Amino acid sequence: MNRADPTRAPFDPAVLLKAAFLAVVAIFVLVPLLATLLGGFKSLGELRVNPFGLPQHWEWQNYADILLSGRYWQLLRNSLIISTLTVTLTLIVASMAAFTFAHVRFFGSSMLLSYLTLGLLFPAATAVLPLFIKVRDLGLLDSYFGVALPQVAFSLAMSVLLLRRFFKDLPYELLEAALVDGCSYVKFFRHVTLPLSRPILATVGTITFVNSWNAYLLPLVMLNTDALYPWPLGIMVYQGEYSSEWHLILAFITLTILPTIILFLLAQKHIVAGLTSGAVKG
Repeated sequence: MNRADPTRAPFDPAVLLKAAFLAVVAIFVLVPLLATLLGGFKSLGELRVNPFGLPQHWEWQNYADILLSGRYWQLLRNSLIISTLTVTLTLIVASMAAFTFAHVRFFGSSMLLSYLTLGLLFPAATAVLPLFIKVRDLGLLDSYFGVALPQVAFSLAMSVLLLRRFFKDLPYELLEAALVDGCSYVKFFRHVTLPLSRPILATVGTITFVNSWNAYLLPLVMLNTDALYPWPLGIMVYQGEYSSEWHLILAFITLTILPTIILFLLAQKHIVAGLTSGAVKG
């Protein structure tokens, strides 16, 4: 007669439901990506009759032509410059502001933090006209900074909230001991807080990078020169030139979203650690 193992955990239907839900979500995410990737390996005729299946004849030349063209690397360089500027400035400003809100008490800090949080309620589209006028007055139209600075402004609210929560969860005894030893807030921030905050910095940096990489509206408004276009605007021009060549457009899209996928895969450990920090306390 078989007896149940008392050390074995009982079956939990909730685990099966969670696994099924995650599998459905994964399918909805992966199927469009795989269809786009495989569509770039097909001819136009095969793409029309077989949009989701494996290619019968792998057209490697579709990707090779794009990789060998200077236009693709120019768009990639522009996107990389704008995204790097946005991430760098966001991390510098947001980390200093978050540290101040987390550890420095001053009059009106709560009100100022609440005012900053209101930035989450307003998308960039609601402020396109004032932003355009301000960027024009600063002489930054048709430049990388003209796109990066507004993106920094709109990413600060979420970045400060995430960083502040992480900074407050760090042991306060570290700050007290540093202040007793004569360490200033600036030195403590530079030599203690930042080295301990790599997970949340990686999280904020990755989220900011992806948002900047995929931004379309601000570059469209601020840039007039084709040579400065990032890839979202470049794909618009590319689609206009090859409006009927959907297999080439799918190949182009695959190659332009590939860097963000690679970045996310490389930083996923830090992202999970940063987003779950402080969620469980013992």
